[in-house]
Amino acid sequence: MIKTTNMMKPLGILMLETRFPRIVGDIGNTDSFDYPVIFRTMQGIGSADAVTAHPDRPRVLAALKANAEALAAEGAVGLATSCGFLALYQDDLAAVSPVPVATSALLHIGRMKGKKVGVITASAKNLTPAHFEAVGAPGDTPFVGLPEDSSFAGTFLRNGLTLDRDVVEREVVAAGRDLVARHPEVDTVVLECTNLPPYKVALAAALGLPVYDVLDLLAGFYVDLSKRR
Repeated sequence: MIKTTNMMKPLGILMLETRFPRIVGDIGNTDSFDYPVIFRTMQGIGSADAVTAHPDRPRVLAALKANAEALAAEGAVGLATSCGFLALYQDDLAAVSPVPVATSALLHIGRMKGKKVGVITASAKNLTPAHFEAVGAPGDTPFVGLPEDSSFAGTFLRNGLTLDRDVVEREVVAAGRDLVARHPEVDTVVLECTNLPPYKVALAAALGLPVYDVLDLLAGFYVDLSKRR
């Protein structure tokens, strides 16, 4: 789907193959953007292929490359992905993509000089130093994950058909409070997961800290792409 405009070219988004609901704020909802986007689903590449400490890198990269080429052929001027864990492929995908690439909200971290950044992730057990280092972030960046038995995990990691927005929002706020309790030096929060932006406002209010997500990253990325054109 594309938001039509006479002047603006679309950003392409490489989507995992999922079935869960995508509300406004989620990267998979066109109403999350104020510029045109086009989506392309990577068939056979789901959440379990991305959210893992030990991915099948050749298989995932091959899917990213093929679908990146297809989106560029459709007119995409830049590419994003629907999962922050795909940070692992930032350099590899950029090397083979016909257009510029921004894989993950974790890219924020390397640009936040002087900030004490903490991360909320979809899965603490699967986020590794390699994911951070792939996007120029310190490998020891502090983070917490949503609980494995959470409503969030049931929907987004186990590909559920329903979403209880209010419950997930409470879980995200609780994770944020856990992050700053464990790491009181944290003064800025980054949301790794592309399904978390709908809860950003509530989280920022609860913590009293700035919170950055993939939509912030892509807004700046798209502006930069527009300047290049």
